[in-house]
Amino acid sequence: MSHSKHKRISVVGALAATALMALAACSSGGSTGTTTSGAAAGSGDKLITVGFSQVGSESGWRAANTKDIQETLTKENGFDLKFSDAQQKQENQIQAIRTYIAQGVDVIAFSPVVESGWDAVLEEAKAAKIPVVLTDRAVDSKDTSLYVTFLGSDFIKEGKAAGDWAVTEFGDKPTNIVELQGTTGSAPANDRMAGFKEAIASHTNLKIIASQTGNFTRSEGKTVMEGFLQANPSIDLVFAHNDDMGLGAIEAIEAAGKVPGKDIKIVTVDAVHDGMQALADGKINFIAECSPLLGQQLADVVKQVMAGKTPEKRIITTETTFTQEQAKAALPTRKY
Repeated sequence: MSHSKHKRISVVGALAATALMALAACSSGGSTGTTTSGAAAGSGDKLITVGFSQVGSESGWRAANTKDIQETLTKENGFDLKFSDAQQKQENQIQAIRTYIAQGVDVIAFSPVVESGWDAVLEEAKAAKIPVVLTDRAVDSKDTSLYVTFLGSDFIKEGKAAGDWAVTEFGDKPTNIVELQGTTGSAPANDRMAGFKEAIASHTNLKIIASQTGNFTRSEGKTVMEGFLQANPSIDLVFAHNDDMGLGAIEAIEAAGKVPGKDIKIVTVDAVHDGMQALADGKINFIAECSPLLGQQLADVVKQVMAGKTPEKRIITTETTFTQEQAKAALPTRKY
């Protein structure tokens, strides 16, 4: 559905007026999940309406990402956030985006479940003159005019960091690796796999003997790892595309009577609190960070767009890697 700029401004004005009346009372902020007060919105400025479609709640990383966005895009900060959870289904995300278009929001932001199949709905947003911001994950559309920017991590770099660690850790020793992949077709799964394989490509002693998706969840990570252990008597290293699947693998390894971090080493990506604790405890051996705290950068980008400015087409988040000692040092002040 096409909406004129005038209509969208009217909608935002109505929302702002409604918000001002509601702000007299303290509430737990419905769609944003935060407590609101009249502080910043009381100036009469119009709120920027953002429709955000999240992948789901499949991991600790995703929970931290959602929390950061909801706590940043508040009415106090000048936003009216409309939030939806796609439950890891692309059709749910497409429906959410179409709803945001129909509502005439100012900006649509979303973290795509998978990379492909977005052109049609993004063309609808473009026709409605609603800018789109990609967060955390990319789309593979050849028409880059369908979104204003992609804000997120360099997943290939994360996979390569995990692979570089494996090369250093195992040297020339014959090493059997099993890979717990993220959601099939998703950008982080595709890129982390590519980065890891690139890092170990010239080291023929490092062999990936089994690879299967665990959908970024702890429960599926455990189930897949149980299968790996039954089918492969000799496993030296687990490469998990996120901490949650690595934590599931730890449960399976312990249930099989082996010691995670010693008998079978584990390298993961994310650096959420539970993963960092397992690293500090020696059950995970190395983690490449993927920061979920994208809320402020998203808010900045949206404000840029609304001011008629053009943000960088690719905005990469700043991240690092962690050893056991570094995890111990970082944990006390970790935000997620």
